[in-house]
Amino acid sequence: PIPASPKPPVRCYLNPPWRVFIMSARSSLSVTLDGAVVMDIEVQPLSSVQGITGFNPWRSRISLAVKAAAKQGQANQAVLHVLAAQLDLPSTSLSVASGHRSRLKSVRIEGEPVDELAARLDRLLEDPA
Repeated sequence: PIPASPKPPVRCYLNPPWRVFIMSARSSLSVTLDGAVVMDIEVQPLSSVQGITGFNPWRSRISLAVKAAAKQGQANQAVLHVLAAQLDLPSTSLSVASGHRSRLKSVRIEGEPVDELAARLDRLLEDPA
């Protein structure tokens, strides 16, 4: 007979170790079948500042603040403008894929590899200035 292998220890994450919560901005990016990248963001409209403000690890989303109001698509246009400026992308390569009427949005980015976008996001989040 083959000896039974020992069972692995069961981990309980009611009180997880610190390293479990370390996530990167890469988790907010996904690649579509046609090669485009989808970035999950959460938007704060009517903010006093404008730009990428951080990363929410609980939602796996990039936090973005815009000065525009959330009416008649003004905030959506501001989101695309801010992302294009901060990530150094042409504004024509960006579009809102989902969440047109929500603070939680998905932005489609065409023509950029996901690894390059992840590196740019990491640089922005390390040094927001």
